[in-house]
Amino acid sequence: MVLADPTEIIDTHFSPEKPDATGHFGRFGGQFVPETLMQNLEELYAGYMSIKDDPSFQAELAGLLKDYVGRATPLYFAERLTERYAREDGTGPQIYLKREDLTHTGAHKINNSLAQVLLARRLGKTRIIAETGAGQHGVATATVCARFGLQCVVFMGVKDMERQKLNVFRMRLLGAEVKPVSDGKGTLTEALSAAIRDWVTYPVETHYIVGSVAGPHPYPMMVRDFHSCIGKEVRWQAMEKWGGKPDVLLACVGGGSNAMGLFDDWKADMGVRLIGVEAAGKGVDTQEHAATLTKGKLGVLHGAMSYQLQTLDAI
Repeated sequence: MVLADPTEIIDTHFSPEKPDATGHFGRFGGQFVPETLMQNLEELYAGYMSIKDDPSFQAELAGLLKDYVGRATPLYFAERLTERYAREDGTGPQIYLKREDLTHTGAHKINNSLAQVLLARRLGKTRIIAETGAGQHGVATATVCARFGLQCVVFMGVKDMERQKLNVFRMRLLGAEVKPVSDGKGTLTEALSAAIRDWVTYPVETHYIVGSVAGPHPYPMMVRDFHSCIGKEVRWQAMEKWGGKPDVLLACVGGGSNAMGLFDDWKADMGVRLIGVEAAGKGVDTQEHAATLTKGKLGVLHGAMSYQLQTLDAI
């Protein structure tokens, strides 16, 4: 079998699957935001649709993904992990790791931050805001803003800032303003709410880079598409390494960007199992876990309808 050299081509053609006219994927999604932001979302949607099939945008993005981000990332055979789960007869799963940690800034988050900054520049935006929890999305956004000379403000919960001091230092070193958020539990949820409030206050010059498959339409669609390069690379890398498809694709699920990026190109492959793993904490039958998809109830948060972990008062 002779394959074209995939390192020369970054496939940035996006998923044809679109939400309905109201921004819903079935029951999920939508636009539940203040009227002040509706014009921004309409402008963003129109801008995004204009670049989906724009050859010049796709060429610029593909070039930067290759030469700046460092794509394609390797599909690495985890020999010792494979040995750990081998059966006595020597059979068992062959485990490969998609090395998104080898991208510039050390996580997949830069795929989306880069693409959204390119889009924001086309829309004439000069100020970028973002929220972050563990800090990787904030670092990626600050890095890309430094690359293109844009003002960057990152909202981060005070508890997350304490836990992730090194990433806070990196963001500030890159010229970003890191704004502490002390509301509520002082974590990612509150940071996202603070970012939305800021966007309402400065809607004209600001673009908000959502880092998860969350937020009002068109963000879930955009974040999915900008990370879909992960799964597309796995497809040709699997053919290159063993000449077939994987049996299982496994990803952690927090905000969903990593998992959706891996899964999107494989949704129609019925023979491939797609498994997302949520944080169970002290158990899904306790109140101390983050298994939103497993134990959540339908609700509206951060501008969209999705599963949420809710108190009895909210249900």
